[in-house]
Amino acid sequence: MESRLLHLHRHHRPPLFPLHLSPNSSRRRHRQLHPLPQFNSPIPMQLSHHPSLSPIVSSHSPSASSSSDLAPIPQSQRTFTAFDMASLWIGLVVGIPSYYLAGSLVDLGMSWWQGIATVSFSNFLLLLPLTLSAFPGTRHGLSFPILARSTFGPRGYFLPSLLRSLVACGWFSIESWIGGRALLLLLLPLPHPPLPLQFASFLFFCLAQIALIWPGMDSIRKLEVYSAPILILLTSSLLLWSVSSSGGFGPMLSLTSRLSPSEFWSVFFPALNANISFWATVALNIPDFSRYARTQRDQILGQIGLPVFMGLFTFVGLAVTSSTQLILGRVISDPIHLLAEIGGGPITKLVAVVGISLATITTNIAANMVAPANALVSFNPSLFNFQRGAVVTALIGLLFQPWKLLGSSESFLYTWLLGSSALIGPIGGIMIVDYYLVKGMELNVEELYKEDREGKYYYWGGYNLVAMAALVVGVLPALPGFLNKVGILSNTSGFFVGVYNNAWFVSFFLAGFVYWGLSWLLVLSRRVGGEIGEERGLIS
Repeated sequence: MESRLLHLHRHHRPPLFPLHLSPNSSRRRHRQLHPLPQFNSPIPMQLSHHPSLSPIVSSHSPSASSSSDLAPIPQSQRTFTAFDMASLWIGLVVGIPSYYLAGSLVDLGMSWWQGIATVSFSNFLLLLPLTLSAFPGTRHGLSFPILARSTFGPRGYFLPSLLRSLVACGWFSIESWIGGRALLLLLLPLPHPPLPLQFASFLFFCLAQIALIWPGMDSIRKLEVYSAPILILLTSSLLLWSVSSSGGFGPMLSLTSRLSPSEFWSVFFPALNANISFWATVALNIPDFSRYARTQRDQILGQIGLPVFMGLFTFVGLAVTSSTQLILGRVISDPIHLLAEIGGGPITKLVAVVGISLATITTNIAANMVAPANALVSFNPSLFNFQRGAVVTALIGLLFQPWKLLGSSESFLYTWLLGSSALIGPIGGIMIVDYYLVKGMELNVEELYKEDREGKYYYWGGYNLVAMAALVVGVLPALPGFLNKVGILSNTSGFFVGVYNNAWFVSFFLAGFVYWGLSWLLVLSRRVGGEIGEERGLIS
């Protein structure tokens, strides 16, 4: 596999569309470019100091070239092994939202094996777009905001980066609220803690995460690697408790489905879509991590950790949730409430606090702080660096209301997960189609950092209108169903409800197909126009 990918790297596949979509392509055809910089230098590259990457900066758009956080990662700094990538997924998967998602399936009426099958199948489906999105990050050493410039333009990339960042900020607030609530409930068990105390715990958890991310990306890698075995040990301990307390796996997994066949399918498809959208945000900005991978083999093997570890952790979540019916007399899908019910001495509480805090932090930092921080750097690199971007991410997260989104399994699945997937799905579909089908896996890295009108990826005024149109087309069909779900529209047809229940699938494939079709028509029209122009020139 590695040799084939290396061969692919050295011998670029010709693009499907040899003509670029920018209307300025004819003027650039014979323009001499500066030679591409060598990114395998052992010295960390500063883009702002490289003469060939000094763009003519537009006064109306932010420069992407004045921060080393956006520079292509040189080969000497690509240190992530397959184990590091897999450890990243362990840290991402083992968390309260993943457990809560698994428990929500039981809460909605599925049996334990139906829940595991739903989660495993959805994550295997997500593995393909995940690896496709990660590939250009490893190949070119580029982050998601810079890759988005190749598709949406040096100004248009702002929109997909903004949408991805807003979803990440929402997730950050959810995770931080969960972490703060866990600390409060376990250290100071009160039936109804006062709101100021809840917010104080929430703010403390946010500050702790900022402190951990401050040293940079390598600190995140170390946190994920060192936390992985601890999280596995704590998860195994929770499973052993449920097995011993319920009398073995047999009684624990005896909870049958409460859904009829027709009811099951009405829950299955939204649950499938929700599970995909659960990681769709990370699948979109996975280049932020894969650009640190040593080789394509490392990143591909590491990505397989998602369906494997998600399936195993889902088994733990579903098994423990099912066992609560036998042990405590009712189904408890919230692990924080479960740990509070279990009780125990100071040692048990300490282990529970460390476990939940570590699980929440490793997920939240990697999944929900890196993308917005990188996006803010790309928006204004003279004002932001990675650390400042993380602080702003936390501040924006304060504006969300996670207690409402976590109010019930239905609001978490149907409102938050499905709603956010309608925004993320089309961006992924457009970028994958653009890189593999339109550009033929060829990118001019130097041109990605230019913002002048002669830039290869400038398109129309810095915006790729084809990508913008495809993005709007991908989002709109899910809008009526979302408005119906939040109570704004009362009379919505079953068609739009079905579209919303499958929002990621519909938006991903619809936007990708529209983008491919419009790109093909645009290139075809230019070819025909060029031929007509040449004939008129010969006649005259």
